[in-house]
Amino acid sequence: MFNSKYSKLLTVILIIVIIAIVGTIGYFVYDIYVIKAKNNNAQEVMDEFDNTSIRREFDSTEDKENNGDKNPVDFMNAVSNQQTQQQVKKTYMESYEVMGKIEIPKTGIKYPILGEVTPRSLELSVAILYGVGLNQPGNTTIVGHNFRNGLFFSDNKKLAKGDIVKITDQEGTTITYEIYDLFTTTPSDAEYMTRDTEGAREISLSTCTDDSSARLILLAREK
Repeated sequence: MFNSKYSKLLTVILIIVIIAIVGTIGYFVYDIYVIKAKNNNAQEVMDEFDNTSIRREFDSTEDKENNGDKNPVDFMNAVSNQQTQQQVKKTYMESYEVMGKIEIPKTGIKYPILGEVTPRSLELSVAILYGVGLNQPGNTTIVGHNFRNGLFFSDNKKLAKGDIVKITDQEGTTITYEIYDLFTTTPSDAEYMTRDTEGAREISLSTCTDDSSARLILLAREK
């Protein structure tokens, strides 16, 4: 009788262990699938963004060449038409406008930068939280989740002073920024967002610490 109860107990323990192992493996497989799916989606959006930027640059060059001999009125009408066309040529990730893209060589990430921060937009990519606009004089703050799995800003903690961040805007211009400061602060702190850059182009990258108790902030200026 004792052996029978002991055998049943071992069987139950074995089943629990098997379920735990299968669950753990399933979690990691799902996590890998999610990471791959999100990265593939981001790459597709960035490819479309790059093509849109190329078309803008081509149209701008073509219009300058074609409008060189036009009178001022015709030229202004052409410029107005060009601006209208450019407004149409936007890239979206779901319903969110893509304002640019970010690349951090050290951590190997490359993502679209969305123009609005919402719970959904931060599930898709990184987004502009505050600022003057990408690659403009002043500071622009970009926020991204730390999922602790390599997605988005998960590996920002691996960055240090002197590391490089590349930002490409909607005009296709890429500016290289160099990290000059990093620190943790409270979730309610916004002082770094409104700092005076004295006319320099700067960015701030914001994400959660691994325990989600604070914010990890990286400050970078045009190199």
